[in-house]
Amino acid sequence: MDFGTGKAIYLQITDYICEQILSGHWLEGERVVSVRELAASLEVNPNTAMRAYNELADKQIIANKRGVGFFVLDGAADIIRHEHKTAFLHEELPLIFKKMHLLGITPEEVTQIYQSLEK
Repeated sequence: MDFGTGKAIYLQITDYICEQILSGHWLEGERVVSVRELAASLEVNPNTAMRAYNELADKQIIANKRGVGFFVLDGAADIIRHEHKTAFLHEELPLIFKKMHLLGITPEEVTQIYQSLEK
């Protein structure tokens, strides 16, 4: 976790968990690490980790099975992808386009770089 950023730690943890799900490290239907394990591995307070789990549960990404632990819900990756895609398209991309315009970067230049990265 990057304690120096302006983003709340629990939100950084939710981002981390979402990345784990999207990358296939945490699969739908599988149990995720306990709150205490996650807190210890990330060196944060267990209450902060619990807040992240509650946030993700509210978004229907994970669910708590009483006495067993938290599990990744079916369809979680689709929910995450949709949410992150929407945020990227409406929040981040306009800033990128503005910077491209200011620097005189053409869409063709970006396309060339993008295509070279796909290989």
